Amino acid sequence: MTRSVLAVAAHPDDIEFMMAGALMALADVGYELHYWNIADGCCGSLETDRETTARIRLEEAKTAAASIGATFHPPLCADLEVFYNLELLSKVTSVIREIEPQIILTHAPSDYMEDHMQVARLAVTGAFSRGIPNFPVDPPRPIIGQKVTVYHAQPYQNRDPLGKLVMPELFVDTTDLVERKVEMLACHKSQKEWLDKSQGLGSYLEALRNMDRQIGGLSEKFAFAEGYRRHLYAGFCDPGDDPLSAALAERALRNPAY
Repeated sequence: MTRSVLAVAAHPDDIEFMMAGALMALADVGYELHYWNIADGCCGSLETDRETTARIRLEEAKTAAASIGATFHPPLCADLEVFYNLELLSKVTSVIREIEPQIILTHAPSDYMEDHMQVARLAVTGAFSRGIPNFPVDPPRPIIGQKVTVYHAQPYQNRDPLGKLVMPELFVDTTDLVERKVEMLACHKSQKEWLDKSQGLGSYLEALRNMDRQIGGLSEKFAFAEGYRRHLYAGFCDPGDDPLSAALAERALRNPAY
């Protein structure tokens, strides 16, 4: 079976900020990549209407996914309509059963906005429900027995909603990947142009560098890094499973505090 990783986030560009480095590194060691934003990005503009904005951001996200050779999965709902409900959960679980990922990368369980946190909840329960025959999914798909390890990426700006710094369990070195991440993020031209106008030229791309630079500093080893925390194994995988560390051994560093 081909090893696969699913990055599932809320909005177009979230994967680029928080998870793209690990995806690129996993591709280099033979993993099949899957790229999925649950929301369509329709609220990400002050100039174009919802439908136009969603259409623009869909094409930008497809371009970003293609730039790293990832399979693109279409969004399920509009921005700010990501709710933990049966309709969305059945669709999320169906895609997880289709992909059979060994690794899921998703948002932090506590983050600055609800869409991020709800996606984390949906991804976790979808992974948990992958092998439950009495849970119907939409579209229907058979259950899978594949073990899966869920990793939560850093919250935006590396802080929880109350401003407390979040320390990763696992650091992934992105020093040689950070500019590729920036190029991938630049595929989201509408967001770059919007934030360049509202926050200053280059702010969108520099925010990514700053986040990876901060995590690199926390590692006390890497110049730039992404951070991850494993979800508890029960119902997902074996207690010692850590496929992200195993696959990326040369660029992974565990936090001894965990």
